[in-house]
Amino acid sequence: MASEREQSFGLGVGNKSVKLAEPNQSWHDAYLLEEAAIRNALGDLAVDVQHFGSTSIPEIKAKPIIDIAVGVRRFEDGLACIEPMASIGYVYAGSNIVPDDHIFGHDIEGDTRTHLVHVVEHGGPTWRNFLTFRDRMRKRPDLAHAYEALKIELASKYADNRAAYTAAKKDFIQKILEESD
Repeated sequence: MASEREQSFGLGVGNKSVKLAEPNQSWHDAYLLEEAAIRNALGDLAVDVQHFGSTSIPEIKAKPIIDIAVGVRRFEDGLACIEPMASIGYVYAGSNIVPDDHIFGHDIEGDTRTHLVHVVEHGGPTWRNFLTFRDRMRKRPDLAHAYEALKIELASKYADNRAAYTAAKKDFIQKILEESD
């Protein structure tokens, strides 16, 4: 059963599938609700919490999954987040999936992902990349819409293979990260 945190925001995609949704202004509200829960659970462990990923970029289609970056003082502090994050419904997926990234998922009945939290070193390369990409997409609607077009193409090609979909976006993301402001 979906919790109150998911019901009113239309969140969720099957764990291996790719399905894009129309932009939804309530995604920001869903983030704010989750940010408060995370800050309450983690206390001083969380140096900062930020909404990133496609749901944080206005006016583009996205998988309706809220991506959240939690910055901690040292990468190793991510391990201390496991128990507090579990207390608010997050399952620890590990730190071996993506380098320098402790990943936590929040699901509906273990099948439909609604939130993905990345616990990384605050100010480190991963943290900077998350926020740089988000901020460039927000400042440049032309880039955001090019990214959306790529996502639409890839979603139709990799509808049942989220890993391939994610991998196919990497070149675009890297190009944006390498641009100077």
